[in-house]
Amino acid sequence: MDWLIGLVCAGLLAALGYHKHWLSASGAIAATIMGTIYYGAGNLFWFGLLILFFISGSVLSRMKRERKRSMEQDYAKGSRRDAGQVFANGGLGMLLCIGNAIWPHPGWTLGFIGIMATVTADTWATEIGSLSRKPPRSVLNGRVLEPGASGGVSFRGTTAAALAGFIIGLAAWLFTLVSPLPAASSMAAGTASIADGWLMLAAGLVGGLVGCFADSYLGATIQLMYRCTVCGKQVETTVHCGQPTIHARGWRWMNNDMVNAVSSIVGGAAALLFLI
Repeated sequence: MDWLIGLVCAGLLAALGYHKHWLSASGAIAATIMGTIYYGAGNLFWFGLLILFFISGSVLSRMKRERKRSMEQDYAKGSRRDAGQVFANGGLGMLLCIGNAIWPHPGWTLGFIGIMATVTADTWATEIGSLSRKPPRSVLNGRVLEPGASGGVSFRGTTAAALAGFIIGLAAWLFTLVSPLPAASSMAAGTASIADGWLMLAAGLVGGLVGCFADSYLGATIQLMYRCTVCGKQVETTVHCGQPTIHARGWRWMNNDMVNAVSSIVGGAAALLFLI
């Protein structure tokens, strides 16, 4: 029955996402598969955090759309997520959900909080930080960058990332109150205890910030970037200003999806430190 509930709920949300242009066709299919597994192999804790990330990020991407439109042409992918983006952001969490179903352990749940905090914090930092009146600065040397540039950080974006991580941690705790985790997955004595709550809040805040800064660092160093032969900007796309771009820097396999996946691993690992 849990698998059927997961399929219906995930399918409806994916259909909504496709209708609202939050998801492409491939993204909607991937989201349906992923959501079904999250609920079928897990419970509301797993499924709820995934939905919180998806809906909050999709809504924020529509804020002051016209102001952001000029920056989207520099990105490899727009605000409409395809299957690659869906799996890059939620695929690792899905593996942890399956792992916890096979062998319940607090490490799975705490790592999952860190992963979801990272992808949510990164999305919030990008969407809210791009609206900052002050230009971002390089995470490497503090040099002023153009809005939306890879590797840039801002006070507004960092504040948004911290808030996102905290909210993921808080939501994780609230979801366990409604749909308790197996006793073996609890991080303290007693499922959904106060001690669990504080651990989840800390894991969300720290995991989100660490993962978000890891994303910026990777974006400033090894992410694949191209240079436009017309305007000279560094962009993520293979075509800009109507012309093919050329390789500027970075590892050729380290595209934006890979950066998201690696940074989420870092955020998850940071959250796991609270088990020590």
